Amino acid sequence: MTTWQGWQCFATTDPPAPPQPGDPPRSVAERLAYHSRFVTIRTPAIDTLATQVRTLMILGRHQQATARPSLIVTGPAAAGKTTALLHVGRACHLAHQRKNPAPPGSAHASIPVAYVLVPPGATAKTLITEFARYLAIPVTARMTQTQITDAVCHTYTAAGIQLVLIDEIHRLNPRTTTGAQTADLIKDLTERLPATFVYAGINVTDTPLFTGTRGAQLAGRATLVTCGPLPARHGTRQPFLDVITDIENALDLTHHKPGTLPRHAVYLHQRTAGRIGSLTRLIRQAAITAISDGTERITKTTLEAVQLDHLAETHHPTRTR
Repeated sequence: MTTWQGWQCFATTDPPAPPQPGDPPRSVAERLAYHSRFVTIRTPAIDTLATQVRTLMILGRHQQATARPSLIVTGPAAAGKTTALLHVGRACHLAHQRKNPAPPGSAHASIPVAYVLVPPGATAKTLITEFARYLAIPVTARMTQTQITDAVCHTYTAAGIQLVLIDEIHRLNPRTTTGAQTADLIKDLTERLPATFVYAGINVTDTPLFTGTRGAQLAGRATLVTCGPLPARHGTRQPFLDVITDIENALDLTHHKPGTLPRHAVYLHQRTAGRIGSLTRLIRQAAITAISDGTERITKTTLEAVQLDHLAETHHPTRTR
């Protein structure tokens, strides 16, 4: 998805659909593929991010004197940050496509969204090269960072990029020379491109990104959206239980009893520490096992048999190893 062709394919491919009453049964292969891809479960963080992105894109649409306001999506690993980022990016892409269909004779209309990963050990030049790669902007070894940046800014503006998604932002360390130069590059891009920037990274408020002069400039322009672990209770609501119910309703198992997973909500919260990424992985793996062994149902025994990611397992002290 870090090229326009890949992003366009992701954004325009219909997401997997849960089974509907009256639908013909799917084959084993189809159901295994479905639980591999699975649906995107709406979480409070996704709803908050979607609302904030829409608002800030309108707020900054005609702003020209300074950089537009931006967003930072933060939280621990496996909390659903990238999922939220991609979901909102796809929604923006499709909304733009509906409002601005491709003109007759053209393969596509303007390009509304860019998705860029910060490479490990990023320098300003390697990061701007990633921006160039997204739109297949020719880059040669002799080109300077300034030349590549000018080409990116010109091409992105001409393409109509409105939303720039930068993932793995925690890889930047403005306290180092290369990190400081890279942070300055991002600041420069936000001032030169007529787009709203959304960054995502692991616990970025605990990193140097928010400290010092450069950190203060970024923090002063960005709204923070936290993708934290889902609490078991929030006032009168039970957000974790709501998510479990949504996941169970999306399963495609022939003998699974509705209500089984919500009854194990306390266990699931302990097992995953409330992390949506760990939760969906656990249940999807259990569903794939249930299809493969023919039981076609998920029980607590099935869940216990799943070896989950190390981060989740270390937060589950009662887990038998």
